[in-house]
Amino acid sequence: MAVGAVRRPMNRSLGGVELTKFGVRPAVERDRDAVWVLVQQFAVSYQPDREHFDAAFSAVLSDDNMVALVAVGDGRTVGYLLANHHQTFFANAPVAWVEEVMVAESDRGVGVGRVLMERAEAWAKEAGAAYVALATRRAAEFYGALGYEESAAFFRKRLH
Repeated sequence: MAVGAVRRPMNRSLGGVELTKFGVRPAVERDRDAVWVLVQQFAVSYQPDREHFDAAFSAVLSDDNMVALVAVGDGRTVGYLLANHHQTFFANAPVAWVEEVMVAESDRGVGVGRVLMERAEAWAKEAGAAYVALATRRAAEFYGALGYEESAAFFRKRLH
């Protein structure tokens, strides 16, 4: 299924959005404010700054090596995903990296995150990526259920 297509998963609801009433599509300019709300809920290591977010949002929308997806249900944005792909020397192909996945707390557990990840995987495959990778601190069980396996330790060094 193409990245821009709307998927209609099975009909069930667990509090927030009903699955038959949400779709996933590439983010566009009008999604900026709704994604900002979710970014503020996502951040645990950094305090998001609106000016930097706005610059990054514009850059992502214009970068063919990146994708921002939004899940929209009942007239509101209930989740987003940010991913990129880049060249590698070792994998004989590009590699895709899922940088951020956020689903509003009231809409978790009904498949929004799963569909966002499926769309990101389709996008990565279309880009010729050898695999999709990500780091998680709080959602290992979720990614394991999607077929992801632990591969390496994640390290970072803060520069500011």
